[in-house]
Amino acid sequence: MCESKGSVGIVGLGLIGGSLGLDLRALGWSVQGLVHRTATAERALERGLVDAVSTDPACLSSCDLVILSLPIPALLAPESTLLEAIPGSAVVTDVGSVKQPVLEVWRSLHPRFVASHPMAGTASAGVEAGQAGLFRGRPWIATPEAGTDPAALDVVRSLAQCLGSRWHTASAEQHDQAVALISHMPVLVSAALLRTAGDERDPEIRQLAQSLASSGFSDSTRIGGGNPDLGVAMASSNSAAVLKALAAYRWSLEQLEDAVLRNNWQQLHRELQRTQSLRPDYQQTSSSDAP
Repeated sequence: MCESKGSVGIVGLGLIGGSLGLDLRALGWSVQGLVHRTATAERALERGLVDAVSTDPACLSSCDLVILSLPIPALLAPESTLLEAIPGSAVVTDVGSVKQPVLEVWRSLHPRFVASHPMAGTASAGVEAGQAGLFRGRPWIATPEAGTDPAALDVVRSLAQCLGSRWHTASAEQHDQAVALISHMPVLVSAALLRTAGDERDPEIRQLAQSLASSGFSDSTRIGGGNPDLGVAMASSNSAAVLKALAAYRWSLEQLEDAVLRNNWQQLHRELQRTQSLRPDYQQTSSSDAP
């Protein structure tokens, strides 16, 4: 695909869609954007995210590849005009952070659909958020099924690799359980940290905490202070896996709490030694944060 110079349609030009547009244009692809609002279309052109952009789904009619960079609710209830506009011969993929529900909807909607998820992101959103090189060094995972078109899967794999991503495949169930552990559940944990600090009843203590908060608290709470719609969409569409992860987290927190309650500092030290040894296994080569 790096050598190919076809036409790609990107539905949605927020952080992920806009970043895809920048990188694919740099690779020589003709990028057609589809958005809901005229103002978004105008700004996308100004920023160079696309070669052309429209609010009419018919603009996708000549695309070889269509990337659905839509919120999860829109992926799970696609508009009929969008479905009618996507060519049957095109390869179609999505970038949603849950895969089983998306597959259940899309496997019967398009013969060349490949469920995928680039694990890349920042705290920014909207048409201003797209940036070049967002996917370099980051994981990109697909969840093919027995009925997935092998040639379509190869196109998506080539797309990811040309953008500098590290390619993975897994079942949709495995994907959703894994991202519950490292993405969806941490959003709620991060939100709980913010709520705990924000609900401090002593206003002087609360204000002092705000003044003293630095990089550690900021890193721990970034995703909990993100887009509420995204957090709800992830939790509601992957609730079983999120609840399982929260139960495991609650148990781990209770073990740490127990050590403090009992003044068992040796136990606490052992626990923290173990978490210290675990952390390198979850650090990526890139500093970007996945959603």
